[in-house]
Amino acid sequence: MDLEQLRWGALQLILLIISIGLHEFGHAWVADLRGDPLPRMQGRVTLNPFAHTDPIGTIAIPAVMIFLSPGFGLIGWGKPVQISLPNPQTRRMDDILITLAGPGMNVVLCLVFSLIGAFGSFDPKQDALILKFLVSGIFLNAGLVVFNFIPIPPLDGSRLAVRLGLYSEELFLSLARWGFVILLIAINLPFFREFMSQAVQLVAAPWFGLWNLLGQLM
Repeated sequence: MDLEQLRWGALQLILLIISIGLHEFGHAWVADLRGDPLPRMQGRVTLNPFAHTDPIGTIAIPAVMIFLSPGFGLIGWGKPVQISLPNPQTRRMDDILITLAGPGMNVVLCLVFSLIGAFGSFDPKQDALILKFLVSGIFLNAGLVVFNFIPIPPLDGSRLAVRLGLYSEELFLSLARWGFVILLIAINLPFFREFMSQAVQLVAAPWFGLWNLLGQLM
C-alpha cells in the first residue's frame, strides 16, 4: 500500500468516525429534546464524534476493512446511546423519533456533502481528492441509512419494527440473541450485497441530482 492509498484510507476512516458519531448524536439529541435525561447524564449530547466512538466497532474493525481488505465483510458500529424513555404517555412516539433521528442525521450529512459539492469552486484535477471525499461521504451516509433500517437487532430498523407493531417483544428478543451473527452472514451473501448496493444507489441518487442541479445554476 503506497502513501496515496494510506492517505485515502485515513480519510475514509475519519469520514466513518464523523458519520457514525453524528448518527449517534442524533439519537442522543432527540432523546434529550423528548425529556430523556440519560443521554445528557452520560455525556452523549455532544457533536464530539469520539464521545460516540467504540474502539473496536468504529476504529479497529473499519481499519481492518479499509487497510487490509480481508476479502469478507465485517460489521462496524458506534457506541450505542442508552435511553430510559421516562414518560409512559409518549414512550412509543419518543422511541420512534429517537430511533429515526440517527439515520436522519446521515440524511443531513448527505445534504451537506451535496451542497458543498454544488457551491464549492472545485477543479476536477486539482481538487480530485476533495471531490472523491464528498462523493464517498454521500455514498457512506446513504449506506448507513439503508443498513440501519434493516429490521434485525441491534439496528434501528428492529426498534421501529417493534414500535410499529411488526414485531412482538418476544420476537425482537429472539432475534437479538442472534442478530450479530445474522447480519455478519447476510453481508457476505452475494444477493444481499447486491440488494444493499442497489438500495444505496437509490438513496444516494437524489443528493447527486441536487449537486448537479445546483451546480448548473451557479
